[in-house]
Amino acid sequence: MDASPLVKILLVFGGVLLLTRFKLHLGIALLLGGLSLQLWTGRTLPHVLASLGDALATAELWLLLVITALIFEYGRHMAEERNAQAIMGAARAWGGRHGRTLGLMAIPAAIGLVPMPGGALFSAPLVDQTAPESHWSPTWKATVNYWFRHTWEYWWPLFPVVIVSVSIFDIGIGPFILIQMPLSLAVLVSGYWVLIRPHLAELAQPPAQSATEPNRIWRVALPLSIVVICTLIGPRVIGWIHPAPGQQTRTLLAMIIGLFIGLIPLLRDSGAGATRAFLTRLTEPKALSLLATIAGVILFKNLLDASELLPLAGEQLLRSGIPPVLIIIVLPLVAGLVTGIAIGFAGIAFPLLAGLVSGTEGSPGIAATLVLGFACGYAGMMWSPIHLCFVLTRGYFGAPIAPVLRGVIRCSILPLLVAGLMYFLLAYTGW
Repeated sequence: MDASPLVKILLVFGGVLLLTRFKLHLGIALLLGGLSLQLWTGRTLPHVLASLGDALATAELWLLLVITALIFEYGRHMAEERNAQAIMGAARAWGGRHGRTLGLMAIPAAIGLVPMPGGALFSAPLVDQTAPESHWSPTWKATVNYWFRHTWEYWWPLFPVVIVSVSIFDIGIGPFILIQMPLSLAVLVSGYWVLIRPHLAELAQPPAQSATEPNRIWRVALPLSIVVICTLIGPRVIGWIHPAPGQQTRTLLAMIIGLFIGLIPLLRDSGAGATRAFLTRLTEPKALSLLATIAGVILFKNLLDASELLPLAGEQLLRSGIPPVLIIIVLPLVAGLVTGIAIGFAGIAFPLLAGLVSGTEGSPGIAATLVLGFACGYAGMMWSPIHLCFVLTRGYFGAPIAPVLRGVIRCSILPLLVAGLMYFLLAYTGW
C-alpha cells in the first residue's frame, strides 16, 4: 500500500535530520531529501532530473548565493579590531554610568547585525574586555555573548533565514519585519532581566570616553545602512521600473544593489588590496560550505513544491485531528535542535508549514504560523549543542555545556510566550 503524502514528507524529513546527525553536509542532505520525494511520487528518473534542472535554473537560487557571498565581506569588515573597538567604545561612552551594561548587550548584538558562521567568536573578546574582573564567571560571560549575539535573527533582512522564510511563506519583507520585531524586543528584555539585571550595581561605573577615531563608528554603520535602506525601499522602486518580477525577486535584487553600493565605502575603508582579498575570501571553506547549505535549502524547497505533496499533506494534517499549533511548534523546534542553524529549521520545516496554511480551510493564517514556527525553530537552534556559535563561545570562555544551556533556556521563555500570544492573536484575526 502506498504511503500517504504526510508519511512520505515526514519520513524524508526524518531522513534529512538523521543524515545531518551522521555529519553529512546539510546542503547535500537537503538535496537528497528533495530528490527522494520526487522519486517517491512515482516520477521517472528523467522527470526527476528535469525537476532538478528547473530548480537549478530559478533566479532565487543564484540571487541568494550572490547575496550570501557579499555578506561575508560585511562580516569581515565589522569584525576588524578597529571597528569592533569603535562599537565597544561607543557603547560604553553613550551608556554613561551604565556603559558596561549597554556594552555587554550592544556589542554582541551589533556584531550580530551581519550574519557570519561562528560570529559569536568575534564578539567574545569584546565581552571579555567589557567585564574583565576575575569574579565574572566564564559561564555568565559565555551566556551573555551567545544570547545577545542572536538578537536580530528573527527579522534582520541580511540573514539568509529571513530571506528564505520570506520566500517560502510568500510574504512581503515589510509585513515579515512587522510581525517578527516584537520577538527581538522580547530577546533583549529577557536577556536583560535574566542575565544583566541581577548584576546591575556591580556593572555600574563612571562614564568613559571613547579612545577610537571620532568617525569610526559611522564608517562601520554606513555600509549596513545603505543595504537596509535599499532592501526596504528598493522592491517598490524596482516594481515601478519593471513590474514583471515577483515580490521575492524584487527584494533579492534590491538587496544585491544595496550590497554592491555599500561595498564601495567598505572596500575603500579597508585600504589597498581589499578587492583582491575579498575575492580570495569567497573561496574559503567556510564561505563555500554556507553557500552549499543555502543552495540545498532552495533546491529542497523547489523540489518539494514540484512533488505536489504539500497541499495534500496540509489537508491530511488538518483532517487527522492533530492540532495545527502542535505541528507548528514541534517540527521547527526539532529541526533547529538537530541542525543547530537557522536556515536548517527554515529549510526543513517551513515548506511543510507553508503547505499547512496554503489552500486548507480552517488552518491558521500565514502570519500566525510564521511567527510561532520561527520562534520555536529559533529556540531549538539556540538550545542545540552543535550550534557553531555555541561551540565557539563555550570554547573561548572555557564554559561547561549544561550551565550555559540552562541560562539560554531561561532566556528563551519570554520570547516563546510572546510568540504564543502573537500566534493566537494573529490566528484570531485570520492573518
